[in-house]
Amino acid sequence: MTHGFDLSSPLVCEGIVGDGCGGGRIFFIEDGKLFAYDPLTQTSMKLLEDLYGVQEISKKGCIITLTYKEKKLLFDLSTIKA
Repeated sequence: MTHGFDLSSPLVCEGIVGDGCGGGRIFFIEDGKLFAYDPLTQTSMKLLEDLYGVQEISKKGCIITLTYKEKKLLFDLSTIKA
């Protein structure tokens, strides 16, 4: 558990410092919404909503991949667009 988040959960991922965007933040899905949690300020920011059915999230660089059963949605943190 990191800052109360289970990093082994498929709906939680951690941004790596220096990987592009969102380094050090924890990204998670809760109630159909994608949030970014900043451990320095201990605040969460809602990034996307209406994400029901997401099975897994992952992050590489500025891209968060939201994996559904039959499709993937890419969310670009640098432009805040899916």
